[in-house]
Amino acid sequence: MYIFGRNPVKEAYRAGKTIDKLYMLKGEFDVTLNSIRSLAKEARTVISYGDRAMLDKLAGGGNHQGVVAAVTDFSYCTVQDIIDGARAKNEPLLILLLDGITDPHNLGAIIRSAECFGAHGIVIPKHRSVSVNDTVVKVASGATEYMPIAKVTNINDVIRDLKEQNVWVYATDFDGKAPNAVNLSGDIAIVIGSEGEGIHRLTKQLCDDTLTIPQYGEVNSLNASVAAGIVLYEAVRQCPRAK
Repeated sequence: MYIFGRNPVKEAYRAGKTIDKLYMLKGEFDVTLNSIRSLAKEARTVISYGDRAMLDKLAGGGNHQGVVAAVTDFSYCTVQDIIDGARAKNEPLLILLLDGITDPHNLGAIIRSAECFGAHGIVIPKHRSVSVNDTVVKVASGATEYMPIAKVTNINDVIRDLKEQNVWVYATDFDGKAPNAVNLSGDIAIVIGSEGEGIHRLTKQLCDDTLTIPQYGEVNSLNASVAAGIVLYEAVRQCPRAK
């Protein structure tokens, strides 16, 4: 897999990720690129210099900002790893369950918000969902290096398992309660539906309650990543995380 963009590549080095080879734009020098070059030399990464056409091809036409890194595919964790991470921090569990997000830009933005607000992990399904790819890594702007992500066969089974462990599971959909009117301070999981279909009927039925973000405009719809950010903010407002 190739990751590209200055911040994603820099964060990959900072997080200790192994970069097999670094491609940089020939003749391009500035403070940020120089710092990446220094990190690469410290990690003994082979650096290859090429023209813009070469980097454009490696990045699939994405905005690489003069740097592309060849890395191993994203390493997923287990749901239990996420739970154990929360317990190790002695914090109430805050986990996102994504019910069929197919847009890599949405997934990348959700990962970025989840990392920013101190969520302990994200769960995505193996089927009918986007995986962590180079576009997701780019949009997440380095957050994929710090956010545990589990890929599971069935989201509904995860919900059942979490409920057995006394985790309160909330769907985000219409006809629910405003997030600030609900106690979000304990162990919670938040289910975010897909861009088009929302949350599947059975998945919603398995949840303990539904959160609805109040809206006052003419277009009665929120992007999945925006909705995730709003609910995450309310959760950490009620139960702040240690910096």
